[in-house]
Amino acid sequence: MTPAPPPGGPARAGAAPHRAAEASDPAAPHREAPASGPAAPRRAAEPAGDPGEGERVELTVGAVAHGGHCVARLGGPAGRVVFVRHALPGERVLAEVTEVHRSYLRADAVAVLDPARDRVAPPCPYAHPGGCGGCDLQHVAPAAQLHWKSAVVREQLLRLARLSPEELDALDLRVRPLPGGPLGWRTRVRYAVAASDRAGLLKHRSHEVVAVDRCRIAHPAVQDAPVTGRDWPHAAAVEVATGATGEVSVRVDGRPYRGPEHTVERALGREWALPPGAFWQVHPAAAETLAGAVVELLAPRPGEAAWDLYGGAGLFAAALAGPLGPTGAVTVVELPGPAVDAGRRALADAPRVRFVPARVEAALRRRLLPTPVDLVVLDPPRAGAGPAVVRAVAAAGPRAVAYVACDPAAFARDVRFFAAHGWRLDRVRAYDCFPMTQHVELVGLLVPGARRARGGTGPFPRPDRLARHER
Repeated sequence: MTPAPPPGGPARAGAAPHRAAEASDPAAPHREAPASGPAAPRRAAEPAGDPGEGERVELTVGAVAHGGHCVARLGGPAGRVVFVRHALPGERVLAEVTEVHRSYLRADAVAVLDPARDRVAPPCPYAHPGGCGGCDLQHVAPAAQLHWKSAVVREQLLRLARLSPEELDALDLRVRPLPGGPLGWRTRVRYAVAASDRAGLLKHRSHEVVAVDRCRIAHPAVQDAPVTGRDWPHAAAVEVATGATGEVSVRVDGRPYRGPEHTVERALGREWALPPGAFWQVHPAAAETLAGAVVELLAPRPGEAAWDLYGGAGLFAAALAGPLGPTGAVTVVELPGPAVDAGRRALADAPRVRFVPARVEAALRRRLLPTPVDLVVLDPPRAGAGPAVVRAVAAAGPRAVAYVACDPAAFARDVRFFAAHGWRLDRVRAYDCFPMTQHVELVGLLVPGARRARGGTGPFPRPDRLARHER
């Protein structure tokens, strides 16, 4: 499953934390993006006259792009690409260069000369250039954030999945809001502790900590936890979580500090007692929303067999177990650990749900999954399932695959891998599970198409290929 992006990032329903958290997510100080640090010396290959780190340049901002920024060009349409944060399409801004790379620059809009109609004042005082990096879109009106994310998903499917504009139009792609509004939704936050011993959140693409009084997108119970107003000597991180009961747990460097050991989550009429390390969606409405989308798209029939790959604590297995009935079966594959333990407890009364504690690649390579299979749920890490897993799933011959994704680029790449085996993207549901951030959650339905898969016809790819992917 996909872990939740921090106060600026996505997460997955029911999966263990396989995923790397988003680069400036208050909930995950150790991000995929490297710390910005001082600018590297300008390379000889860089065009003469380009601005260096810390210099300012006036830009006309273009389209949105994956990553929480917009695209501009130095000196006009043929100039070098600049990825600009804190901007909106169509604006004229004064931008300060934050990173210089061989083929592009990164910059922050530090002054808006001609504002766009959808620009609003950020509700958080720390959401500005040089401030907290967890939220990418606080300067964008909530309705416009949905259009922003829809445009990003569309562009990724066009460019990486190589869908045609007509195919995209047929998908009727639009990002839908979840109930509760854009603030006060995040049920887990990980604060980093600064050298001053105060807890705060990280700057964008940096390990530098910004002291805050509270996180505005955090759940009220998380905001009220006594974390930011005191010192934390000798600590590196403080994690705060709440669940369905409203109780708050505080952990310091992974060790219990205050509150219950387990977080209780409820969905689909069931209850999960989740220990630390077991993944769950960070938006209170996300788990049921995504589970409902999976069932709607797959339309399970009594007696069918399903695989729930990267299945976490078994949220999607629980959703499928009912419609599959007493003669159906669900096999959940998840890394050994707390998620599997929590799932087995929560689904103890569902004997047709079985957990296989293993890496998905290993389970496929070692043929640990029952066949034949009718339905597959794929909820992979942020990097996606990859060609070897896609090949194995397609070769197993299910009638449909529900692909749950928190990264539209990885989703689009895997859609293209499926297409190479004769599958097509039939429908997509997109949800704003992470308001104020760049992140979006997708549920796509993949079905066998007209084209035939090229290559072998066996139920699994060559074991050596899966072994290479697993490493």
